[in-house]
This record gives sequence, structure tokens and C-alpha cells, in this order.
Amino acid sequence: MHVSTSLPAFAAICLGMALTPGPNMVYLISRSITQGRMAGLISLCGVALGFVFYMLCAAFGVTALVMAVPYAYDTVRFVGALYLLWLAWQAVRPGGRSPFELRTLAVDGPRKLFLMGFVTNLLNPKIAVLYLSLLPQFIDPAHGPVLGQALLLGTCQIVVSVLVNAMIALSAASIAAFMVCRPSFARVQRWVMGAVLAGLATRMAIESRR
Repeated sequence: MHVSTSLPAFAAICLGMALTPGPNMVYLISRSITQGRMAGLISLCGVALGFVFYMLCAAFGVTALVMAVPYAYDTVRFVGALYLLWLAWQAVRPGGRSPFELRTLAVDGPRKLFLMGFVTNLLNPKIAVLYLSLLPQFIDPAHGPVLGQALLLGTCQIVVSVLVNAMIALSAASIAAFMVCRPSFARVQRWVMGAVLAGLATRMAIESRR
């Protein structure tokens, strides 16, 4: 599949993963609610730098290594699927919490906000899974340099994720207030996100390399 034709499919997967709860979303929402929109956007800049780090690692060898070793590829794929299933269970389990539920955090300065956003993303298994398990499936050496394809796909992921997270950071307080007034809607949101995560996990587990 040529990268130009697979790009929309990859972007759709990136959008689905960006909309599902994870460490990045929880951190950005918490910061935006606790310290305001600017704090959320500063934290997002750190998260974005983490995306760039993952993209460069994938483009300059990590992806090629995983693609070259079938057992390593399959291991990462199944571990990624199990992790997504775990996230799905965390969303729907009894007593589970929506990422928009209010949390109290200490007030941090811009430097720490940026650094914590960066570290949170580096330690985010969902992003590691995306770059090590999903991105290689959309790269085909027969359609041009692997480096160029990896950079294009990675840039697509960064743009989609930053736009989604920026909208979440800017509207976090309003959404949190809406959830407080409508607890039944919060439960529906958790089940919808759980179903999306379970669907992504199933697809990752049963599909072989493209």
C-alpha cells in the first residue's frame, strides 16, 4: 500500500488513539483544570516534544529493527493489544473514573509543566505501541525510502494528536463542569472509550503485518 493512500487510514487510527484516555490526556486535563488553559498548553508543548522524540527514534532505526525481527514485532504487537485491553478495562471497571473528573494538583511553574508533559509522554505505553506496532505496518520499502515514509507518518501523528489535545486542554474545565452535572453522560463516555480501546486491541492482535 502506497504511503499516500495509507496516510488517511493511519491518521484515522491516530485520531482514535488520541481521543481515548491515557496518561497524556489525564495530565493535560488535570493541569488545565487546576491551573488554567495556559498551563495546559505549556504542558502540551512538552508532550509534543515527546512525540518528536518517538518519531525520530522510529525513523532512524527502531522501526527498521522491529520490522526485521518477526518475533520482536509480534511480541510488541501482542503486548500493545494487551495494554489497550487493560486501558479498556480501566475505563469501564466498577469505580472507574473519567479523565474529566476533577483532580487536585499542586501548582507548578512553566518549566516544570513543560518537563512533566515531556516525561509523561516518554513514559506513555500507548505512544510507544503506536510507533513500534502500528507505524511499521504502514511502511512499505517498495514505495520509497523508509526514512521518508516514517517521517511523514510520524508528522501526521504529531499534527493529529497536538490538535486533539489542544482542543481538550482548552475545553477541559467546561467539559469537567458538564460531567459533574451529568454523571450518567460520564458513564456513557467511559463505556464508549472502553469499546473503542477494545476494538483497537482486537484489530492489533488479529491483523498481521501489512
